[in-house]
Order: sequence, then C-alpha cells, then structure tokens
Amino acid sequence: MPAKSDQSFRGLRVLVVANQKGGVGKTTTAINLGTALAAVGERVLLIDSDPQGNASTGLGVGRAQRKTTLYDVLMGEKPLTDAIVHTAVPGLDLTPSDPDLSGVELELGNAPRRSYKLRDALHAIREAGEYSYVLIDCPPSLNLLTVNAMAAADAVLVPLQCEFFALEGLTQLMRTVDLVRGSLNPKLEIQGVVLTMYDRRNSLSEQVASDVRAHFGEAVYQTVIPRNVRVSEAPSFGKPALVYDLKCAGSQAYLKLAREVVLRERERRAAA
Repeated sequence: MPAKSDQSFRGLRVLVVANQKGGVGKTTTAINLGTALAAVGERVLLIDSDPQGNASTGLGVGRAQRKTTLYDVLMGEKPLTDAIVHTAVPGLDLTPSDPDLSGVELELGNAPRRSYKLRDALHAIREAGEYSYVLIDCPPSLNLLTVNAMAAADAVLVPLQCEFFALEGLTQLMRTVDLVRGSLNPKLEIQGVVLTMYDRRNSLSEQVASDVRAHFGEAVYQTVIPRNVRVSEAPSFGKPALVYDLKCAGSQAYLKLAREVVLRERERRAAA
C-alpha cells in the first residue's frame, strides 16, 4: 500500500476511546465497539493503553499471555507487531497492557519524541493495511499515555455517562483535545460522543442526553448504550458482552453503534 502523509494512510482509522472522567464506560465501550466492528466485517486492533489492563482482562487475555505489551513498544524494546495477540473474537486483535505502563512517563523522561512513541510504532500497522480500525483505550487521566494516544490518532470517540457531571467532564476533555491539536496533532478530530449507562426510568438520563445533544449536535451518536446488567457481568468472564450475551440490550446497542461508526466514516471519506 503506498504511504500518504504522516497520518492519512488510506483505509485505516485510529480512534482514541477517551474521557478524563472515570466510570463512564470507556473500557466497556472500547471492548464492545471493537467486537461489534469485527462482527460487521471490519479488522480491528484494540490497544490497551491503561496500566490497569482492564481491556486485556475483559477480552480474556490473562497475565500469562501478555509476554510482550504496550510497555515494551513505548520503551522501544519491541515493534508493535510483536505485541499483538489474537483474541477469541474473529477479526479482533489486542495489544495488551500491564502495570509497568504506569512508569512510562518517568522512564521516558525527556526522551526525544516522547509524545510520539505510539504514533511512530503505528507506522508499520498503517502501511501493512491489515486493519481497518485501531481503537486505543486510554487511562482516565491526562498523562503521557493519553497524550501519546491522541498524538497517534485520527479522531477521538468519547463515551459519556448520562449523569449530572457529564458535561463538566466533557468540557475538560475538549480542552485536552484542543491542546493536543494545537501542539502535537493538528488533524485530530472528534469522531463522536456516545451516551452510555442510559436509564430510561431515570429522568436525569433523558435530561443529560438532551443537554449533550443541544450542546454538541450531530457529534452525538443516535445510538445510546443502556445501563445493562449483562454488559456489566461480561468482563468477569473474560468476554465482551456480545460474546457473553448477544441478545441483551447492551450488546444490541453496541452493534448499532458499530454500524453508525462505519456509516459516519464512509460519509467522512466521501466528503474528503
């Protein structure tokens, strides 16, 4: 595949799943959106960039299987291709995390291109053309791991919990995106905002959804992810919700979200 400019190789989109507020369904969205995209025929690589490694655990990749991780890649010890493992989901691969990632910021210190380590590592993936999407699950904080992810990405997908402080957290994230766009990655876009943990029995959920749509308009996906027990149970079995219980409301919502993501990407390409 012929290479284009630094971040625009044809056919691959790198999406950061990020929110600086914890407990918003970020990792759940990364796992299940990745699974749903694979289910509709896309080839997906999920990069677990959170030292807690919840995305790795949630996909059934145990500690013993994480022989090469994102830590090795960011420290320049291994290429990204060496840190990819297959998951039980056809079409979905994983670059796992481990607790060593928490030390990356200190260990890299003032290393050259410290904010571009992941972007540099992704060049081989972009050029190979094996994947159509790379999803990066970030920690719920602004640190070097999040900055690396945003510097490497084409766009940010924001899970937003339907609760009182949702807009406040989203405002903080927008400031971070603007900061990265201004200094590291001018092409970084907002791919979309997905409302999570929506409870139709709770008037607050509807109010938050209405406020977010009024503020961000078409950036907000039509699909909302309901609060769902089966989705919450799935990680303890090392399975995405779509594998644990395909028919549950949460799984069906993530399938709808995947279709909406693909449609939005097709529209973007057509307009380019």
